[in-house]
Amino acid sequence: MHRTLVTALGATLILTILGGCAANPNEVAIETERKLAAAGFQMKLADTPEQMDHLNSLTQRQLTPTTKDGETVFIYADATSCRCLYVGNQRNYQAYERILLRQDDQRKRQQTAQLNRMALVQNAEMDWDLWGAWPRPIIY
Repeated sequence: MHRTLVTALGATLILTILGGCAANPNEVAIETERKLAAAGFQMKLADTPEQMDHLNSLTQRQLTPTTKDGETVFIYADATSCRCLYVGNQRNYQAYERILLRQDDQRKRQQTAQLNRMALVQNAEMDWDLWGAWPRPIIY
């Protein structure tokens, strides 16, 4: 029973970790665009064929620095999903980075909690007596 639970928890953890790698590119783009909007980036739809041509010429789905009126701005072009361009300044970019850091911290906490739960289950089923005495570690 315990081994089955540990195996199931382990498989769930692995699938959760790998799930981020195998996510649908459109879903990843949508999530990125939500974070950009939350950070204050402004979105403009490509309304004309000329805008769409220009949008297609830009690096796709990657936050890229450029300059506008002598100031650094960051652009994110998505000609596939939203057919739009996100533009933000340095302050927006820093807010976006904070959002990513918070998300990463939250994911790490969730993974640690799941590993701790797995360790508790595995420790509960470990038959230490079966293995006999263990030598004490040598302290130098």
